[in-house]
Amino acid sequence: MIRLQRICSSKSEQYLFMENLLIKSFPPEEYRALKELRTYTEKKNNFYNNIIYDDDNPIGLLTYWEFKDFFYIEHFATDPSLRNNGYGSRTLEYVCKLLSQPIVLEVEYPTEELSQRRISFYQRQGFTLWENNYQQPPYKQGDKFIPMYLMVHGSLNAQQDFEKVKKNIHNEVYGLK
Repeated sequence: MIRLQRICSSKSEQYLFMENLLIKSFPPEEYRALKELRTYTEKKNNFYNNIIYDDDNPIGLLTYWEFKDFFYIEHFATDPSLRNNGYGSRTLEYVCKLLSQPIVLEVEYPTEELSQRRISFYQRQGFTLWENNYQQPPYKQGDKFIPMYLMVHGSLNAQQDFEKVKKNIHNEVYGLK
């Protein structure tokens, strides 16, 4: 059975699993400095750093932020040795039931097969693609903005809610004011 376990300390085996999987699953420009991530894990109350478990086996990571009107999934990854076993869809099904408000996440533009497949995967899970002009701010000084789209599960509207959602994510997650 899929479940999430929040990590609140960077001094645990679970945290080490999460950090190693993050490094394996994302290019360095798509996650914050590891020291900063440790601080967020321990001190930011609206930041949830989670290990995904299938029964008692750690299978992935899911980090998200809680805002007033929505949740924002920052990172979601399954252990590479376990991919293509349905864990991603089972995890999202669980998360969409667990979280009580709309869910927002970022995806790369569909310029290659992998990014097209990722968008299709989220659409099969009930997410809607917002094709508004969106740029993921850099995590680290010297990195560039990355063109992305937002995808949403729930009752948010691309025309009415885009600017509010973007502002919340940019301010709180990326520190842009």
